[in-house]
Amino acid sequence: MLVRSAHPREVLDDLHVPRTDVVIERPLGDGVFASERGPFSLYERRVEPLDDGLVLETTRFRLAIPFWWFLFVGPYRAALRRPPSRRATRPWWAPPDPWDARAATVLGLLCLLALVAGYVGTLLTQTVTYVAKDFGASRGDQGTVLATVRGGALVALAAGMLADRLGRRRPIIVCAAGACVFASFGAVAPNLAVLTATQLAAVGAAGALGVLIAIVSAEEVPRGSRAYAFSLITMVGALGAGMCVWVLPLADTGDRGWRSIYALALLGLALVAVVGRRLPESRRFQQQHTEPGLATHRRRLWLLASAGFLIAVFAAPAFQFQNDFLRQDRGFSAARITAFTLLTTTPAGIGIVAGGRLADVRGRRLVGAIGLAGGTIATVLMFGVAGWPMWAWSLIGGIVGGLTVPALGVYRPELFPTGLRGKAAGVLQLITVCGSAAGLIFVGRLADRWDNFAGPIAIVSIASLFVAVLVLVAFPETAHRSLEELNPEDAISAGTSASP
Repeated sequence: MLVRSAHPREVLDDLHVPRTDVVIERPLGDGVFASERGPFSLYERRVEPLDDGLVLETTRFRLAIPFWWFLFVGPYRAALRRPPSRRATRPWWAPPDPWDARAATVLGLLCLLALVAGYVGTLLTQTVTYVAKDFGASRGDQGTVLATVRGGALVALAAGMLADRLGRRRPIIVCAAGACVFASFGAVAPNLAVLTATQLAAVGAAGALGVLIAIVSAEEVPRGSRAYAFSLITMVGALGAGMCVWVLPLADTGDRGWRSIYALALLGLALVAVVGRRLPESRRFQQQHTEPGLATHRRRLWLLASAGFLIAVFAAPAFQFQNDFLRQDRGFSAARITAFTLLTTTPAGIGIVAGGRLADVRGRRLVGAIGLAGGTIATVLMFGVAGWPMWAWSLIGGIVGGLTVPALGVYRPELFPTGLRGKAAGVLQLITVCGSAAGLIFVGRLADRWDNFAGPIAIVSIASLFVAVLVLVAFPETAHRSLEELNPEDAISAGTSASP
């Protein structure tokens, strides 16, 4: 990519200032600058005075972001067209800390896998109401199925333990492929029991994949951009979930139309093959590190486990029963459910991206607490009203609640050392899905008895609001601190000081 700009001779001195906005430059002499740190596989900027009193600035660059480069090339071209400044500030859309080429490449590959995790992870949620209709299951049965597949969290624990011993790369690829294959088995399931078994394995593999993606992301990006990177991964995961929503109208093509939605999961194998050829091993795992026991970090473990359990008690039923609520309580068709989901949850990306940047710049605790409290209250109101207020509260809940995702999600890989990061994440995933199962069973059974979702959802919201307070008073602040600073045993074992 080539960017040329002509400037008046008066700004020549400013043009010779190395950039510190979207790229950290190093001067090579004679008005030539290279990238010291930035998401580029190729970068060169030249400043050449012309005979007509102008100065020509020429920048050649190639982004190191695979597959997603088209989303960023426009903003980077616009930023590089502006002359450098001694008081340069980073654009709002850029990571708070500039990435190097490796971090950009790895994150782009992880985002491809996040598509797979997002689609498979939401597949049963989006189709369960149609599955139940085909198999003659009740709302309580739906809750039991959704709770049962949470047992796949044992896969996340096993994958995390393997990732601490063997490395991150191989478990990631195996989990991604397994998620696609097991999800597709749902297309030929003869009954609800078999469908539940196949999706238990698929959801477990997708959950493990999400855990490992978050770990590698935290280990690869700079200290000041971990929440930002997590927000991008979450956005792409949401896109994968959205793809499942896009094809949801297939469920209306017949009593068994939902089966084709499961078969489409096999397309994800193509993405897994591409990533498998290019994804490197985590550089922090390759460094010398110890393998401490969980007991050495029990306080952090219990703090995050309690929060994860209580949030899931509310979030799982609020999300997973939404389609059934819309179909039965509000009389929505599959196409209308799709429209509602896309129109009210797509803008949640605003909150996720803003939350990632704010969590890196302003800190995790305040952003997370505000997002959790605001999103919970708005969601409860959404289940309690009808008509346009229901759409409005869903929209508000998605945007405000989106702040929470990167602000609190990044704590899992941050608060544990390299040799324990996978195992701890797996344990936390297991405890979180226990909270999901408890919430799903409680809300499902109570909704059958009360014949509505508003009351049960309001009751479990108390757990989520309690966590908002817990975040403010008990969670540590991890923004702007390296993983080695947060986990000193890593720095000691590697014989280095805290790294970016």
